[in-house]
Amino acid sequence: MSTVLVTGGAGYIGSHTCLALHQAGFTPVVLDDLSAGVPARVQWGVLEVGDVRDASTVQQVMAQYQPAAVLHFAGQISVPESVTNPLYAYTTNTLGTLNVLNAMSAQGVHTLVFSSTAAVYGTPQTVPIPETAPLQPINPYGQSKLMVERILADCAHANPAFRFAALRYFNAAGATPEVGLGYSRPNPFHLIPMVLRATLGLSDPLKVFGTDYPTADGTAVRDYIHVQDLAEAHVKALQHLLAGNANLTLNLGTSSGYSVAEVLKTAEAITSRAVPHQLAPRRLGDPAALVADASLAFQVLGWQPTRSGLANILATDWAWHQTLAG
Repeated sequence: MSTVLVTGGAGYIGSHTCLALHQAGFTPVVLDDLSAGVPARVQWGVLEVGDVRDASTVQQVMAQYQPAAVLHFAGQISVPESVTNPLYAYTTNTLGTLNVLNAMSAQGVHTLVFSSTAAVYGTPQTVPIPETAPLQPINPYGQSKLMVERILADCAHANPAFRFAALRYFNAAGATPEVGLGYSRPNPFHLIPMVLRATLGLSDPLKVFGTDYPTADGTAVRDYIHVQDLAEAHVKALQHLLAGNANLTLNLGTSSGYSVAEVLKTAEAITSRAVPHQLAPRRLGDPAALVADASLAFQVLGWQPTRSGLANILATDWAWHQTLAG
């Protein structure tokens, strides 16, 4: 079985991808500093504790395991934190990736799947958003990821043997409670975990920011993708590259969206509980709708997000959150 280095593999999306890699016959090796990762999530390969900002650590792990490819998840993912501490965002996301690329080059590893983001689009001009949309990030998080995408393109231009996939996520959600995987940040900044924690009384009531958007019910619309579907797309992208096919820049979403009000209504149906919430003004910079045009990923990878109906996302996440509540 081919060894694949998974940076950030003890995190929410990275650990699900390790499961998908294992199921596809790969052996994941996880490099994670455990600042947000959880050791118990590393179930299908070894864990090396280390920080991608430390070039020597990345070099040592790459040399030790000689992976066939790298799946690079490790990074700073909070938009508000990137605004208040941009140096941390750039050091972790951009410099961290440069450390990974330098270590790959030193060991002759030529294949990388990169965890990018829909934040590279900024405030979209059209919805659904195609990969050809203008790239205009409005925060350091999105800028740091876009910098990496440009670095990858430059590396591929300089070295035709280098293969990469830049996968632009929309809103990962859901869980796989049967194998102990789910979102476990105590102070989440994603809607669905916030909804479920509020429902369980683990946090303050949810704030619904904005009820006057130009959407069907006035609340913001987002594209939610089940984390298992997201993980399987990574494995398909990896297989595509290892087969010698062209580099990829793809949106990963469902090409459809749900409003905040729809999420609340479905959560109440799944949990049979009211979701404590408060209405609040819009937040500055929040678009009315962010929905992927994911047709290219469907076509090129032969991939479909089969688990990403809102009811299934919420049901799996509810089962997971109940384990957190004891």
